[in-house]
Amino acid sequence: MNVLVDIAKFIVNEILAVPAYLIGIITAIGLIALKKSTGQVVGGAIKATLGFLLIGAGATLVTASLEPLGKMITGSTGSHGVIPTNEAIVGIAQSEYGSRVAWLMILGFLVSLLLARFTPLSYVFLTGHHMLFMATLLTMVLATAGVTSWVVVVAGGVLLGIMLVAMPAFAHPWTKRVTGNNSVAVGHFGTAGYIVSGATGQAIGKKSRSTEEMNLPEGLRFLRDSMVATALSMVIIYMIMAIVFLAKAGKTEAFQAYAAGKGDPGSTGIGNYLMSSLGQGLQFGIAVAVILFGVRTILGELVPAFQGIAQKVVPGAIPALDAPIVFPYAQNAVLVGFICSFTGGLVTLGLLAGVLNPAFGTALVLPGLVPHFFTGGAAGVFGNATGGRRGAAVGAFLNGVLITLLPAFLLGVLGSFGSANTTFGDADFAWFGLIIGNAAKAGSVAGIVLMLLIGAAILVAAIVWQKKVVDTGWDPGAARDKHLPAQARPTLQAQETSAPTTTREYAKIAPPAGAPQPPRPEDM
Repeated sequence: MNVLVDIAKFIVNEILAVPAYLIGIITAIGLIALKKSTGQVVGGAIKATLGFLLIGAGATLVTASLEPLGKMITGSTGSHGVIPTNEAIVGIAQSEYGSRVAWLMILGFLVSLLLARFTPLSYVFLTGHHMLFMATLLTMVLATAGVTSWVVVVAGGVLLGIMLVAMPAFAHPWTKRVTGNNSVAVGHFGTAGYIVSGATGQAIGKKSRSTEEMNLPEGLRFLRDSMVATALSMVIIYMIMAIVFLAKAGKTEAFQAYAAGKGDPGSTGIGNYLMSSLGQGLQFGIAVAVILFGVRTILGELVPAFQGIAQKVVPGAIPALDAPIVFPYAQNAVLVGFICSFTGGLVTLGLLAGVLNPAFGTALVLPGLVPHFFTGGAAGVFGNATGGRRGAAVGAFLNGVLITLLPAFLLGVLGSFGSANTTFGDADFAWFGLIIGNAAKAGSVAGIVLMLLIGAAILVAAIVWQKKVVDTGWDPGAARDKHLPAQARPTLQAQETSAPTTTREYAKIAPPAGAPQPPRPEDM
């Protein structure tokens, strides 16, 4: 009998409690369900396990590269400064909450499938890394509030499942405006920024011409490489803060930013100090690249397994895919959106530094190129679809405000992780984390009830929105079409979708002539 107990303890403590092994096992189960060969099952499970281990390795590099920058920001401004990077904060959290994150993510996906099967929200969220990020956020917020582990997993899994089907529904009228049909949805937790941008375009851009009538320099295209964009943004930030810190604190204190321990003089001169700053910026780019590679390695095996299961459980589902799915529809709008979102981040940073930090002690959220490129670019596409150039520019600017202002307040519910020099970078993580985090502070029982009521309210709102707005074919850009020349107006096209005809047969706005068709889910 003792042998059986020891075996059970070994399985629970040494295998199921290790996130990397758990992800590998779940991947294997999914591949077996898809009737893959033995070699594919074993290979997929090992790759997923190695991917999770890579995340931990990258997190160690991120922490090391951010430490000197934290000293510089604090020394220069007297304030805590952070750089929102989803991969970085998730990697750091894995060491403490890894197993709970894994279980929560799995349960959340299963809940989302049930909701997609039995409610009008027929969306299957396939952006696996954002599923992982939201699972991590919920785990951190709930655990920080003192909720027990099993409640973290169960309550967090229900909330995650609701978000996975609700957010694609809220964005879907604008998504259809961009793509021209109902075959794909946006599954990305920057949705609040996209809706704000699309609504802004509706309000101010009725007579504005499209961004696609503009010619932008090819020289900016290199920013689409996330590793290059990350490294470049961090090098710029590091060099600026290094110079400011040196000017304010002097050589002795500034050089200590790179001291490895007591007695270490740190930098040996101004040249060495500046080059160390450049090197740390590049090191951060490498660290995020390692984490990204780990995430992609996991998801390359895990998402196909989830997708295959989803196709069997939710017939006629609409796949909700990553935000760049909309980039091909307005490539100029992507760059306009990125630049304007980044500008919004800089303006909001000034607001934080000049007003909110002195008044409320909020952290300084430094704009990073990666979140502003991806969410700002998508916001530009949404704004352009309803309001042309004006909608793309102003809508993306407001997105930049959101992803700079909201993360500053999110830090207050992240507990000890609030001082990690990084945080979550997209709008939905911030507003949802704030609401759930503050609800959790109501106490163990009252907090759980309040959180679940919030989740239920979001679910009901999404179902009503789906029935009353999405399924009726409301077009958020119809007002703008009235002001366009007749030859430039989008034309109605028959809906092509595998969704049930009882709820999905209605006309859609076709994309402009020459626009690409949506990528097929099997190509993603």
